[in-house]
Amino acid sequence: MTIVSEVARQPEPADRFSRANRTLEIFARGGLPFIIVAVMVFGALSSPVFLTTGNFLNVLTSMSIVGIVVVAMTYVLVVGGLADLSVPATIACGAILSLALQPTFGTGGAFAVAVLVAGATGLINGLLIGYARVNAIIVTLGMGTIILGIVQALVGGVIVYGADASSGDFVKSRLFGIPMVVIIFIVVAIIGHLILSRTFWGRWTTATGGNYSAAEASAVPVRAVKAGAFVFTGIASGISGGLLGLTLQAARPMVGTGYEFSAITAVVVGGVSIIGGFGSVPRAIAGLIFVQLLTNVMVLQGVRTPVQGLALGILIAGAVASDLALRRRGVVS
Repeated sequence: MTIVSEVARQPEPADRFSRANRTLEIFARGGLPFIIVAVMVFGALSSPVFLTTGNFLNVLTSMSIVGIVVVAMTYVLVVGGLADLSVPATIACGAILSLALQPTFGTGGAFAVAVLVAGATGLINGLLIGYARVNAIIVTLGMGTIILGIVQALVGGVIVYGADASSGDFVKSRLFGIPMVVIIFIVVAIIGHLILSRTFWGRWTTATGGNYSAAEASAVPVRAVKAGAFVFTGIASGISGGLLGLTLQAARPMVGTGYEFSAITAVVVGGVSIIGGFGSVPRAIAGLIFVQLLTNVMVLQGVRTPVQGLALGILIAGAVASDLALRRRGVVS
């Protein structure tokens, strides 16, 4: 065999790079379902409780409350809005007002007012971020602090209880054995997915996050689109808070603490780019399922809460690093 033929048999660097990119793309787009299955197998082998109906219903219920926020947070990340840190405050607003206003407006009216107030908070966030071009982290963190302070002042920093004990019956009810909270989450997820993937607003959202200047030059209403993502998050957080309040029949100002981190973790782990311009609701929900199952396995194994937080922190750091690496290699555009 000659040297020339031996050299000819060696793959070109460009070919190796292309194959590596294809491998990374396959893993980036389809790797998470395999990881979810692996977590489920480990959970089934490590705990006899994991595969029980009761455990799965508990996971589904807790997943649905944060899942409604996850659907909306997907829009915020895809549009390039970084994150909405006012989520804990708007969830608390939804939970407290849906209970505190029951004597005045009734259960349905109180829930509607709670969602409207949370949506108004999202609207203020959206106007400041989308139109005034203020940094999203600063705006949402500031608005969250203001709203939470107002809510605390209104209730005196104490726990609020529902005036109508039967107000939570609908939320706690089941349809074909499925908790109503889960059904509401599924409806929100389907609507969110269809809007993002099948409508001009969804295309505008992706275009704005992918290249703001190019989208603006193409007559995309980038300011309105960016503002709309935060309005959606406010409304979704209000719904989640209202459902949480009606389920527990009690709410306190700090009831929403940690939900923003859970939502961001799920969305980023699901492969939605934190830089913007790439992602989908199904991917975010896949990330949510993985995070919830992993948390459930850690709870069943008796892992302490600080260690759980450490594990999730490492998870989100790894997901962000992976997203940046894939973008540099051109796998995710």
